[in-house]
Amino acid sequence: MAVDYTVIVVYLAGMLAMGWWGMRRAKSKSEFLVAGRRLGPWMYSGTMAAIVLGGASTIGGVGLGYQYGLSGAWMVFTIGLGLLALSVFFSARIARLKVYTVSEMLDLRYGGRAGVISGVVMWAYTLMLAVTSTIAYATIFDVLFDLNRTLAIVLGGSIVVAYSTLGGMWSITLTDMVQFVVKTIGVLLLLLPIAVVKAGGFGEMKAKLPTEYFDPLGVGGETIFTYVLIYTFGMLIGQDIWQRVFTARSDRVARYGGTVAGTYCLVYAIAGAVIGTAAKVMYPKLPSADAAFATIVKDELPVGVRGLVLAAALAAVMSTSSGALIACATVANNDIWSRLRGVVKAGSGEEAHDEVKGNRAFILAMGVAVILIAIALNDVVEALTVAYNLLVGGLLVPILGGLLWRRGTAAGALAAVVAGGLSVIGLMWGYGILANEPVYYGLLISLAVYVAVSLATRPTDAAVLAAWRERLAGRGAEPEADVPVTV
Repeated sequence: MAVDYTVIVVYLAGMLAMGWWGMRRAKSKSEFLVAGRRLGPWMYSGTMAAIVLGGASTIGGVGLGYQYGLSGAWMVFTIGLGLLALSVFFSARIARLKVYTVSEMLDLRYGGRAGVISGVVMWAYTLMLAVTSTIAYATIFDVLFDLNRTLAIVLGGSIVVAYSTLGGMWSITLTDMVQFVVKTIGVLLLLLPIAVVKAGGFGEMKAKLPTEYFDPLGVGGETIFTYVLIYTFGMLIGQDIWQRVFTARSDRVARYGGTVAGTYCLVYAIAGAVIGTAAKVMYPKLPSADAAFATIVKDELPVGVRGLVLAAALAAVMSTSSGALIACATVANNDIWSRLRGVVKAGSGEEAHDEVKGNRAFILAMGVAVILIAIALNDVVEALTVAYNLLVGGLLVPILGGLLWRRGTAAGALAAVVAGGLSVIGLMWGYGILANEPVYYGLLISLAVYVAVSLATRPTDAAVLAAWRERLAGRGAEPEADVPVTV
């Protein structure tokens, strides 16, 4: 294992070094929060794929393949579909807005009255996303170093908090690009073919497993529909995803770079399901489906390769964790704290150095909170379900309504956020956190309230809509004090 340990230690040290490099680069708010809006197509595609394919997509995706066979790909597949939809239909408009958060977009569209409430909902989502990603360190470091759960969370979480706090989005972008390469080599080019060969090839896999393992709809139609509602729509509106869109150098980069990343996600989904299916052939009686990834890596891969694949799993977790962390801190500072203090102007483009210090302090504070909550929390699935239910039930309708329906109003948006969010919470209490009904009914209630209240109130002021159209067209935003650089 000495070689494996060396690979992991070098990888972690590299992450911290990139954080130090990013600190020297991030000298303005734009540089710190959105990498100066400078990313070209290749770096944008790699970092976007890295953030959406986290520990749940890697370890969880293999686990679903172990449990359901090829249809276990659907969870990650719907993530890829969501990223494709975002890139093709919305990313160009989002990139042209030149804002920092989803709530700023809502303020621009509806006239400046939706920020704090929508910010609280988005903050809760990004916080839980960061927590669940951080908990995944326990699984990986247990395989690597036989560490106890708390120490593993502190170790992994501290590294992410360190490089994210130092360099902000520049550090996260560079580390995510490395993590994308490591995941591609470790999972797609090494683990996938090795797992299939060790299982005896596809012919042997079909001979040893029930036929439903090769049914593309074997996981169930209702489950697939729920995945679409939660993950596909979640990709359209999450702050962690939008903040990456904001890093694109142009709307063309956002559209085509995101399309490449979404396509990559579809391939990654199928690969994870195939690896899990192969693991079922080799280890038919594992105590937990989520143990499939760690077991096949630990028992079947040669020295060195094992270290690289475990580094790939670590990369998957770190990319999602760091993206969720900076999103959580950005929302907490810009949409909640600054607005409550009455000192923010949506889309103002202010670049004071003190803003970098403030955002850095919020990343550090949110990072410590995430580590503490991760240590205290046991049920990852429930936490992630609550996060996505709140996001989709509370914010999907007002966000997409603002982009697609001119008649939507600020009152309708606020009512939809409150009604959808409270409905989801109440329905989860009644049906259970893991039930499908809360997101179904919560989304319908949010839509009905949005339409009804919007039609019952005065249309959005013509001047607000005119300013909104100017921003959508890429005009009207104050220029940011950054020198364009091709990355």
